[in-house]
Amino acid sequence: MTERVQVLVVGAGLGGLSASLFLAQAGVDVLTVERHAGTSVHSRAAGQNWRTMELFHWAGIDREVLAVSQRASQGLRITVATSLAGRVLHRIIEDGSEFDVSASTTLPAGMAGQDVVEPILLAHAEKAGARVRFRTELVELAPDGDGVTATLRHRDSGEETVVRADYVVAADGGRSGVRARLGIGTTGMDALSHCLGVVFDADLGDRVQAGVTDLFYLQHPEFTAGLVNTDTPDRYVFAPDYFPEKGESPADFTPERLVAMIRTATDLPDLEPEIVWTGSWEVAARLADRFRDGRVFLVGDAAKVTPPTGGMGGNTAVGDAADIAWKLAAVLRGEAGPALLDTYEAERRPIARMVIDTSLHNMKQRMHPGLDVSGITPAEDPLGILLGFRYRSTAVLSEEPDDGARVEDVHAPTGRPGFRAPGLESTLDLLGRSWVLLCAGDAAAWTPAAAAAGIDCHAVEDAVFASRYGLSRGGASLVRPDGIVAWRAPEPVEDPGAELQRVLDAVLSR
Repeated sequence: MTERVQVLVVGAGLGGLSASLFLAQAGVDVLTVERHAGTSVHSRAAGQNWRTMELFHWAGIDREVLAVSQRASQGLRITVATSLAGRVLHRIIEDGSEFDVSASTTLPAGMAGQDVVEPILLAHAEKAGARVRFRTELVELAPDGDGVTATLRHRDSGEETVVRADYVVAADGGRSGVRARLGIGTTGMDALSHCLGVVFDADLGDRVQAGVTDLFYLQHPEFTAGLVNTDTPDRYVFAPDYFPEKGESPADFTPERLVAMIRTATDLPDLEPEIVWTGSWEVAARLADRFRDGRVFLVGDAAKVTPPTGGMGGNTAVGDAADIAWKLAAVLRGEAGPALLDTYEAERRPIARMVIDTSLHNMKQRMHPGLDVSGITPAEDPLGILLGFRYRSTAVLSEEPDDGARVEDVHAPTGRPGFRAPGLESTLDLLGRSWVLLCAGDAAAWTPAAAAAGIDCHAVEDAVFASRYGLSRGGASLVRPDGIVAWRAPEPVEDPGAELQRVLDAVLSR
C-alpha cells in the first residue's frame, strides 16, 4: 500500500526540521524521515543570527531557543590566539552586543547549539501536524512529472514503505544521497582541511569567559584548532586539524595525545579533561550545480557545504527552508503557479555563493593564512549577508535602476523590493505568516483591494515605518510570507485593486 503525502522531507537536521515546521504551520501534509535514531547529540552548528531568530519568532519558538542556556542569549566573543591564555593575535569580536542592528531588527541573535535547537524544532513541527520518523532511510527515489515515489526502509526492522509525494525536500547533508541519485554535481574546493571534533568535560576556570559563547581559533606552534564552550556547563568542543598529506589520520590521536593537546591549548598543564566523544570531518566549500531537479529541492548542506568560519551554514539551512516552504505551500494550495518554485534556486543559490566565499575569507584570516582565495569574490559585510541580503527573481518586482548590489547597509535599510522588510516593533508581529500589505498612515484606498485579493492589510501610523519602508502617506509595501518585500508603491496609486492584482499575478507566477 502506498502512503500519500504532499511533501516528503529527507533529513531531520536544522534544515529538514525547519522545513518540516514551516510547512506544517502553513497547513501542508509533511512527512520527514531521518536515518539516525534522533536529533543531533552534540553541539555542531551553534548560533542563530538575527534573520534566523526572525523566522523562529514567526514560528513561535524564538523565546524557547534563547532560554535553553545562559550562553544562548548572552553574547559572543571570537578570538584568534596562540592558546587560551597565550598571545592574542586578533580579537574578531569582543562582545556580540557591539553590533547595532536596531535599524533592521528589534530581535536579538541567539547562540544555542544544534543539539538543543533541533528538539525544539521537532516538538513544534509535530505539534503543527508534521510526522517525523527516525531510523528510517531513503532507499529509492523515482521522480516523474506528477510527483515523486520514494521507498523508505526502517533500519531496525527492515520493513519497507512506499510513499508518494507531490514534492521532496532533500535536507540529507553534505553527502546527500538524494543529490547523488539525481546526478546533481557540485563545484568548489574539497579538503580545505581535515579536523577532529573532540567533546570534553573539564573545569577551565577563567580561561573561558563565563556566560557567553567564547570561541577561540588557536594558531599554536604545535597545532591549529578551534575551541568553544557549549550549552552544557563545563563541556567544550576542541577541533584540531590533522594532515593526511603528512601521513596523519584520526587514529593517530589517541586519548592520551588529545589530553596533552587540550592541556597545551588551555595552558592548564594539570588539567584532567574527560573525553566524551570524538569524530572527524573534512572542511570543504562546495556548491550544488542546481538546487532543483523537477519536484525535488535541495536545502542546507545538501545544497552547499561551507567552512564553519562565520557560523552561517546552519543559519543558511533555516533560510533555505523558509524560502521553499512558503512557495510549496502556495503552489499546493493553488494560490501560485508552478513556476514560482523556480524562484527558490534563483533566490537562495546566490546567497549560498556569498556565504561560501565570505567563509573562505574568514578561514584565511582566522585559521589558515596560506589559503588561496584569489579566485573568489571579495567578502561581503557579514551583517549585510545576514540581514541586508537581496533576492532577485520573478517573485520580486525590482525597482529600476538596479544598483547591482548584493547586500545593503543594515544601518540604513531601504525597504526596497527584494530586501527584508525592516523589522520594527510596529510591524514585527504583522509579518511572517502570510502575505501582508502595509500602508503608510492611510489604508482606506488599499483595504478593499487587499480584501479582494485575500490578503491582510494594515495601516501603520509610524513615521519611522514610513521612512524605513520608503513610503509617503498612502503608499504601500507588499510583504511575502517570508518577510521579504515583494513590491511597493511609494506613492498612492490611481487604481489600487487593479495594481495589486497585477502585482500578485506576477510574483506568484499565475
